[in-house]
Amino acid sequence: MSTQQNYQNFDELLSSSILPLLVVFDAPWCGPCYVMDSILEQVNNQMKEQMIIIRIDSEKYSRLASKYQVHPLPTLLLFQNGQV
Repeated sequence: MSTQQNYQNFDELLSSSILPLLVVFDAPWCGPCYVMDSILEQVNNQMKEQMIIIRIDSEKYSRLASKYQVHPLPTLLLFQNGQV
């Protein structure tokens, strides 16, 4: 699973991805986010040839979280061909 990274241009990431992207919006203080870690790791291990999983800190990238109306955490969005 992709670790937390700096995303300079999220739209470019979406449009350049051949595989579907599962985007997980989380936050450092979010307890349920950490509970999901092992589940996401299992999904990543089983589906790494079929999708890419990335995590985005919704506090660090608050504008991006607002753009996709991320309110409860964690929020998972599946993108394909740049679209939710």
